[in-house]
Amino acid sequence: MGLQSDFDIHTIDTGFHRANFDAAYLLVDQGVAALIDSGINASLPTVLSTLASRGVAAEQVRYLILTHVHLDHAGGAGQLMQHLPNAVLIVHPRGARHMIDPTALIAGASAVYGSDEVQRTYGNLVAVPPERVQTVADGERIRIGRRELEIFDAPGHARHHIVIHDPNAAAFFTGDTFGLSYREFDTGLGPWIMPTTTPVQFEPESLKHSITRMIRACPERMYLTHYGRVEEPQRLAISLTAQIDAMVEIAQTSHQRFAGRDRHKAICEGLTRLYLDGLTAHGVRLSDHAVLSLLAMDIELNAQGLASWLDKS
Repeated sequence: MGLQSDFDIHTIDTGFHRANFDAAYLLVDQGVAALIDSGINASLPTVLSTLASRGVAAEQVRYLILTHVHLDHAGGAGQLMQHLPNAVLIVHPRGARHMIDPTALIAGASAVYGSDEVQRTYGNLVAVPPERVQTVADGERIRIGRRELEIFDAPGHARHHIVIHDPNAAAFFTGDTFGLSYREFDTGLGPWIMPTTTPVQFEPESLKHSITRMIRACPERMYLTHYGRVEEPQRLAISLTAQIDAMVEIAQTSHQRFAGRDRHKAICEGLTRLYLDGLTAHGVRLSDHAVLSLLAMDIELNAQGLASWLDKS
C-alpha cells in the first residue's frame, strides 16, 4: 500500500481489491486536514497510519468528504469517523441518510454483489451520528487552511455523487465521475481511461454533462479513486465521452437482439471488444488474458449498470 504526495495532496492506497486500485486522499493546509473518501473498514489502519506518517493528529482532521456512498468509497466512513473526534462528514444530500442508517446501503450492495460477499468484503457498516453529517449543494465551498474547495454536483455515475474542485492544485477529486484509469495501462501516450457505469444509477447524458462541467474549469489534473492522479484531462474527457456513447450503443444493440442472460452476455462481449481495441490503439502490450484479469470485474459491473439503465428507459 503506497503513499504519494504532491500539491499537499497525499494519495492513500486503501488496499481494497488489489494494489493501485482504490484511493483515498489526504489534504493538509496550515495544520488543517481533510480526507476525501474513506475506503472500506479494512482500510482504517492504513488511513490512520498515513495521518501519523504525515505528522497529522486525528484531531486536526476537520472533514471527511465523500464523493458518493458506494461502499468502496464510503464503506469505512463510520469506523473512521470514530477515530476523528473533530471531523464533520460531508456528503451529497441524497447520500446522507445512508451514512446515518446504512441499512438500505447494505441491501442495495447485497442485491448487486450478494449478501455473503458484502459481509466478507465490507464487514459491518457503522452508522455516523446525524449531528456529525453535513450535506452540501452545488457551488458550496469548504475551507481547508488557506485553500478553498468547491463542490460540484456530479450525477451520471450516481445521483448522490459530488466532485471536489481544488483551484490551488488546478485539480478535481473525481470519485467515479471521471472514470477509471489503471496504472498498468499507462504508455508513452499517457494514461488510458474508461467510464464506469456501475449499477444502479448510470445516466449517460448526465455523466457527459458532469464531465463537461469539470473540463470547463480548466483543470490540469484529476485525482481518481481508481486510481490516482492523471493529467491531460481534456484528452481523457474526449475519450470518456466517446466511450460512453459506444457503450450505450453496445447496450442498445444487445437489447434489440437478446433478452435475459443472453443480453448480459452480449453486452459483456461488446464491452470486452471495445476495451481491448482501445488498449491496443493506446499501445498497451499486455496479453488479452492479462488485460481481462484486470478488467473482469469492471466489465461485469459496467454491463450490469448498462442493463439497469436499459430497463429503466
